[in-house]
Amino acid sequence: MLLSVAHSGTDYPDWLVRLAAGGLATLEPLEDPLVDRLAWRAIARGIGAVIARAPRAAIDCNREEDELDPMSVEGAALGGERSARLRAGLGLIPSRTPRHGPLWRRPVTRGELDDRLNQVHRPFHAAIEAALDRLTLLGGEAVLIDLHSMPPRPRGQPQAQLVVGDRHGSSAAPWLTALVAATCRQAGYTVELNDPFAGGAIVDRHGRPRQGVHAIQLEIDRTTYCQADCRTPGAGFERVGRAG
Repeated sequence: MLLSVAHSGTDYPDWLVRLAAGGLATLEPLEDPLVDRLAWRAIARGIGAVIARAPRAAIDCNREEDELDPMSVEGAALGGERSARLRAGLGLIPSRTPRHGPLWRRPVTRGELDDRLNQVHRPFHAAIEAALDRLTLLGGEAVLIDLHSMPPRPRGQPQAQLVVGDRHGSSAAPWLTALVAATCRQAGYTVELNDPFAGGAIVDRHGRPRQGVHAIQLEIDRTTYCQADCRTPGAGFERVGRAG
């Protein structure tokens, strides 16, 4: 088994903060807060992990390289079939958030984009691929669990505490997805499959169930482990960490 954490990076360089129209406070909400810390018990037991330290605001490792938003990348085309994520401003370089609006003082140049791809995005995926190859060589099959967190829905809208995503069966064998969901339920959590998150570029890229490589995205409701600010460890933090 291998873990990946793409959205918990907090190493904000000064140049990135200077580019932000509203400063650091507008970039931090893009994080999956503390998810890297939730994984520490599993890592201590010897399970490998690939964890992005660069912030999602700089580049999103759970997006494909061509998921470019013209608002954030210079010269990016405004395609006719833009994904829902791009329409929401959550492409390879996030362009805006519902609360803060446009994030950047100017679009990223192609040269700057290449630097971020070469320094963060490509090494992240290369590390996952190499680790999965080693696991497959050793054991015949491998499982990637891609960890994320989700903000609480508006009051009155129900939300499962955990969402297990396998790209509707394309990134992992159905029996494995069912086992992961059953294990989460046995730990006392409410679970949904692929709704509202079926999995992003990480599980889509690395899941090859026919070749024995399975990839599952696990979304964790932040209220299960954070305080009301959704950034500080809460009463359920240890419980969620133990479940991991």
